[in-house]
Amino acid sequence: MKAIIALEDGTIFEGQSFTGHGEAVGEIVFNTSLSGYQEILTDPSYTGQIVTMTYPLIGNYGINPDDMESAAIHPMAFLVKEYNPYPSNYRSTRPLAEFLQEFGVLGVEGFDTRALVKYIRTRGAMKGIVSTQDLDPDSLVKRAAEWPGLVGRDMVERVSCKEPYGWADDKPVAGTNFSTARCSTDTPLNVVAFDFGIKYNQLRLLTEKGCRVQVVPATTSAKAVLAMNPDGIFLSNGPGDPAGVEGVVETIRELLGKRPIFGICLGHQMLGLAYGGTAYKLKFGHRGGNQPVKDLVTGHVEITSQNHGFCIDSSSLPKGEVEVTHINLNDNSLEGMRHTRHPAFSVQYHPEYAPGPRDAVYLFDRFIQMMRDFPR
Repeated sequence: MKAIIALEDGTIFEGQSFTGHGEAVGEIVFNTSLSGYQEILTDPSYTGQIVTMTYPLIGNYGINPDDMESAAIHPMAFLVKEYNPYPSNYRSTRPLAEFLQEFGVLGVEGFDTRALVKYIRTRGAMKGIVSTQDLDPDSLVKRAAEWPGLVGRDMVERVSCKEPYGWADDKPVAGTNFSTARCSTDTPLNVVAFDFGIKYNQLRLLTEKGCRVQVVPATTSAKAVLAMNPDGIFLSNGPGDPAGVEGVVETIRELLGKRPIFGICLGHQMLGLAYGGTAYKLKFGHRGGNQPVKDLVTGHVEITSQNHGFCIDSSSLPKGEVEVTHINLNDNSLEGMRHTRHPAFSVQYHPEYAPGPRDAVYLFDRFIQMMRDFPR
């Protein structure tokens, strides 16, 4: 079934749908991971985006229930060079196309993904549309250009939970609180996790390392969080422009110094705004499992998993109050920071490695130690 991919500047690609009829509009981005497409599809940070995979063969190991990073698929559409409809893996329970169809997400193959990725790297990520229904290039380009984009929009409200929940037996538990949640140690730490688009592996790791976790909506007030009397506060990943999320920066600012804080990805960006910094949009973002990051404290280089299109401007952070701890070795952008007076630190990348390398998982141990050292 013919499908057309149109970019806002008039560039057209033609492919074939492997999921049936469909249409989607969003920001077209690319991911350089060699595997992990299920984790990518279920990462809420891709809300509002159309994902192109650079690895040419996708679908060869199928889909399984254990690799979900949320309860749904979040990209608007999924673009690949070649789809494999016959998965071969003992963990597979169904093919990728069936998974996409369940959530009404369009999958397209059979076009030059390398050309599309090189174009985005040169011109920057841009708005686009993918359709099997409207095959008029002029109409599609016009509609892509009219889409409002991600800058200044609150995408977190689309993915954040509506009610608090806990984590037990490797799954979300509605209504769980610290008094009934379980963890892996006899001396648990209680963590309130803000859900800006949280990934399940972050909750798994916190639980495995001795935490009882209460996940709360992004709109939860500082007063409500402190009333839970947590040992620490976790700021999750999430989609879109941090400057477009209303109210959260003020909440984080109120919580600074009250409890240890650990932020990841959008949580890192929101923390940066709370410090007084500013954010900007990267040309084409960082998405994949092979991003090199240097720890400026130790000098070590970590290979990291990343998924973001916005970044905190390190020059905008208050000097003497916030220390840059990590940088990206591809473009020297800010990848990590810590507050010099308050127990708060964050990274732009994904130490929960789902998917991606495990080089940075030690950051969860750092958070655990910070909570144990915090005077109460």
